Amino acid sequence: MSDLFGRRVNMRGFPYESLPADVVADLENAARVCRALAVAMTTRANSGHPAGSLSSMKMYMAAYGVANLTPDNAADLDRDYIAISHGHTSPAAYATLAYYGFVDGLDAVREFRRCGSLFQGHVERDVPGIDWSSGDLGQGLSAGAGFALAQTARKNKSRVYVLMGDGEQGKGQLAEARRLIAARNLPVTALVDANDIQISGRVEDVMPIHLRQIWEADGWQVIECDGDNFPSLYAGLRQASLSDRPTVLICRTTMGQGVSFMEDRPDYHGKAATGDLYRQAMDELKAPDLVAMANSSSVRTAGAKMDRPRPALNVGAPRVYKLGEKVDCRSGFGNALSDVGAATKENGGGPLLVFDCDLAGSVKTADFSKKFPEWFVQGGIQEHSTATAAGSSSIAGAASVFAGFGMFALVEAYNQQRLNDINETNLTLALTHVGLDVGEDGKTHQCIDYVALAANCFGWKLIVPADANQTDRALRWAVQEGGNVCLAMGRSKLPVLELDGRPAFEKPFVYGDVVRLREGKNGAILALGAMANQALEAAALLAQKGIQVSVYSVSCPLVCCDETLKEAFETGAVLTLEDHNARTGMGSLWLARASELGLTGRALRLGVTHYGMSGPSSDVYAQMELDGQSVAERFARLIR
Repeated sequence: MSDLFGRRVNMRGFPYESLPADVVADLENAARVCRALAVAMTTRANSGHPAGSLSSMKMYMAAYGVANLTPDNAADLDRDYIAISHGHTSPAAYATLAYYGFVDGLDAVREFRRCGSLFQGHVERDVPGIDWSSGDLGQGLSAGAGFALAQTARKNKSRVYVLMGDGEQGKGQLAEARRLIAARNLPVTALVDANDIQISGRVEDVMPIHLRQIWEADGWQVIECDGDNFPSLYAGLRQASLSDRPTVLICRTTMGQGVSFMEDRPDYHGKAATGDLYRQAMDELKAPDLVAMANSSSVRTAGAKMDRPRPALNVGAPRVYKLGEKVDCRSGFGNALSDVGAATKENGGGPLLVFDCDLAGSVKTADFSKKFPEWFVQGGIQEHSTATAAGSSSIAGAASVFAGFGMFALVEAYNQQRLNDINETNLTLALTHVGLDVGEDGKTHQCIDYVALAANCFGWKLIVPADANQTDRALRWAVQEGGNVCLAMGRSKLPVLELDGRPAFEKPFVYGDVVRLREGKNGAILALGAMANQALEAAALLAQKGIQVSVYSVSCPLVCCDETLKEAFETGAVLTLEDHNARTGMGSLWLARASELGLTGRALRLGVTHYGMSGPSSDVYAQMELDGQSVAERFARLIR
């Protein structure tokens, strides 16, 4: 394969003021081979996106050529990063990576889009040289923002390159990312493949976009260049590297460049060349039958290491909130976050980046922002981009926390949090105002589906603390744990829970642990998070009638504790209680597990059954029949 490419050009550090003729000749030869590889990949798979890959090819080759990103340093933290937003042009990415020695080109042709292969239809992080798994258009620039934020916080002079298509430029998340990058003057160079074609036809016919104007309006330097001309691309990238502003290169290209029957035609946006057309493409690109060569090749590309090192944090000593105090969990979170920041800074660790979307006072990150302004990222009212940037920063050398209301940072930004899961980021997502406990804001702000949304992802951990002590310890655990951890809290002040005369949650947090707060033989209540208070009130009312009920505090609804379930069902009656949609929350998960275990007995799920009203949380709970009195009455009916 290397014989076909010829000499590999090194443009890192911009060694030339302008590209010499011999270098251009070498790059042109390599581009011809790369385009042949892209066509062969889609032909072998009989699917994919060949034409956009061809128009983006030189853009890919130029960006990877100048970036300080090599097979030798790709697993390191401190280097240049490349985010690919139009991930469907993966054949161009894989061909470029083959040219620069990250992967084997024939392996990519043979394995492209095959089940179990590294070379999936959209770019994935487990391919060496790919920094961000992408498929949903519009998210790459936000990922680039996160990479740049992390590297800047680490005081590195790295540059981030973001490759995009023109059809996606109308997406709102891109506008959010443009503003964030410009506001913080991050070292980002974006390249847009302006081929003027998307699936449904011409870009101006589908949805007109004023490319230059939208970037200039958000404060970017705009350079227009010929995207099929290496000297033009190199000059634009070099100019961007010397600028003190974020820069976008609008790269004018032709869809399907290099293959006559694909050029400037929407048809081949997502259609492979087969039969005689494949042979014609290989002839026009002066390439051998790469599909046949790939079928006879046995070379395999090793996958990339996705679990990169994380920064050192010192979480300090936990606070102890005393019995008799009433403290909201969000304040417990905010106090612990400031403690971690102070201990980390004192010990030379970090960076610990905290992301906010104009809610610092409500989500209790204001104290952190005052003490550590260099680690605080104000994203404005832009949750989609902030969610992605927070995630990507966590795999580029920062410990990252994103705090927001449940409706905004999870429900509204669910797709972004799902992509963080796919990318195996290390984000701590702190949600406040979950469930009905949002004050008087009403049903539009009541996040009653956070358990279900977290359960839909395969990597997210979810913690719903019962009081400020448990919140404190959970936050200190989460920022060190790695992986994605969601901490979900309501708004109201809660009493410090008691166990055997002491605060119930003094010990270090252990994910999946269930704490029995009260013992009884006539039934059991499994209460999620702050609903432990209503469960204890109900148990006290039932005790007055001679009904003794165990109360279990569940903080990790995605981890069904078999021991707890068996113990609870031995009482003969189990009630699950949560401030969440009753159909899709802890109750449905835990009672389904009880059925799998063959446990029998009377069981009832209590939770939110319709959108709640506006009013004080205590009134909203009573209206939803989730207050202590209502829970006691429902339990009494359960055991009749």
